Amino acid sequence: MINVAIIGATGYAGQELVRLLYRHPDVNLISVGSRSYSGQPLQDVYPLYNKISNILCEKDDIQDLSKRADVIFLALPHGIASKKVTSRILEDTKIIDLGADFRLKDLSIYKEWYQVDHWGKDILKEAVYGLCELHREKIKDARLLANPGCYTTCSILTLAPLIVNHVIDLSSIIIDAKSGVTGAGRNGQLPFMYCECNESVKAYKVACHRHTPEIEQELAALCDQDIRLLFTPNLVPMNRGILSVCYADLLKDIDEGTLRQMYREYYKNEYFIRLTEDKLPETRWVKGSNFCDIGLKIDPRTKKVIAIGAIDNLIKGAAGQAIQNMNLMFGLDEKTGIDLVTDFPV
Repeated sequence: MINVAIIGATGYAGQELVRLLYRHPDVNLISVGSRSYSGQPLQDVYPLYNKISNILCEKDDIQDLSKRADVIFLALPHGIASKKVTSRILEDTKIIDLGADFRLKDLSIYKEWYQVDHWGKDILKEAVYGLCELHREKIKDARLLANPGCYTTCSILTLAPLIVNHVIDLSSIIIDAKSGVTGAGRNGQLPFMYCECNESVKAYKVACHRHTPEIEQELAALCDQDIRLLFTPNLVPMNRGILSVCYADLLKDIDEGTLRQMYREYYKNEYFIRLTEDKLPETRWVKGSNFCDIGLKIDPRTKKVIAIGAIDNLIKGAAGQAIQNMNLMFGLDEKTGIDLVTDFPV
């Protein structure tokens, strides 16, 4: 059994980790950490655990946990993990960070976009970006795993085959993405309250969203060229789900059948990628699952490709992907504990 601890267990992503890990056949959940609810039963915070778990929320003592746990999940805001994780801790346990602190390889870019100092310069170089479909072999040997962001997961997976096959103009990429309100976390901020979100759709953090350099970094690595793209996130009045609509200019005449075959070939061994063929993805078909659904269309009038991806932001975009990474890091079938079928209707 893998002894697992979670720090930041009472946020939306942390709670989803707890829920999924309780059904994982190879996991022993030894600690759920929460500064806000320390000492309280988890079932008092989330009544869904009534009769399922009597575990108490603990203070997040990473030093102590590193001696007890085989892996620690960090579900924390940016700027905290880089202070907590040290080379000494990595000698005792593996770390899977669901935050942003170890995703970007260039510290100057991290400081520019996140406006905080990074305290883990000495270990940043060994952090592995945990997008399984791109970095599976490196993930298997990782001690420090940077779990990707939700928008980035959906956007990178949707665009990757087009980048690798060199069929689009890299300077023309536009990503218009929609997210449910859980993407903002469980923090009670005014813009994400029900009355502020219901019956409205709005763009936010236009031209300055922090997932932009993460998407650029990973797509650039696929083609060994710098990429600068336009990314616009939108908030829609639903609990969970992301839909990324990606536009780009085609470099040559090509038909949809040929592009779809490129996607089939690129993702032929990827269980969690589903190609929707002549249909287009919808968030309702991935909600509650670890799948990423991808479809595409060509506009012959403008010679543009429109590639569309859909994920559940809390599962494939956060907790499910983190467990997929854990499975790889411990030599398990990566579907273990996360081979979920969405609830419908929900």
